[in-house]
Order: sequence, then structure tokens, then C-alpha cells
Amino acid sequence: MAAVTSKEDAPRRSLINLRVTPRDRDLIDRAAAALGKNRSEFMMEASRQAAEDALLDRTAFRLDAEQFSAFMAQLDAPPAPNERLGKLLATPAPWER
Repeated sequence: MAAVTSKEDAPRRSLINLRVTPRDRDLIDRAAAALGKNRSEFMMEASRQAAEDALLDRTAFRLDAEQFSAFMAQLDAPPAPNERLGKLLATPAPWER
């Protein structure tokens, strides 16, 4: 027997309103129809994918094997001496003052 769910049990949904030109709306509708989706499904899927891509672009990057080896070599190499690094390392920590 299936459980009966009430409106209180269902996840809440938010409404997003967009103003688009008729030309853009028609383009979206044609693309949605080509994929067998309605406008909302198409726009939600496209928006979700764009959001994920935007966030992944900031947290992950892809390298081929050669690039990965070069990247790891840079991470494993000691830092090159420089004036700013020397000054930072010579500065006492706040709790040492």
C-alpha cells in the first residue's frame, strides 16, 4: 500500500519568473520540443547544468597525464627563495609577540 503524502510532506518549491523576448522564448520552446521536454523542464535542466559548470570551474580542473606530472612536480618542488617569503617567515606569529 502506498503512503499518502500531504502538502506538508512534499518539498517546498520556489517560483522563478523570467522576462524574455518572444524570440528567446520561441527558441527555448523549439529546443525543449526537440528534446521532448516542456519549457520548465528544459530551462531547469539547462540552468542546473550551467550552475554546476560554473561552480566546478572554480573547484576542479582537468589535466592530461603530461600536464598532471608537471603540476605535481611544481607542488613537490620547494619554493624558490624570494624577499616576500623571507619576510613572512621572519615575522613572528601573533601569539609569539
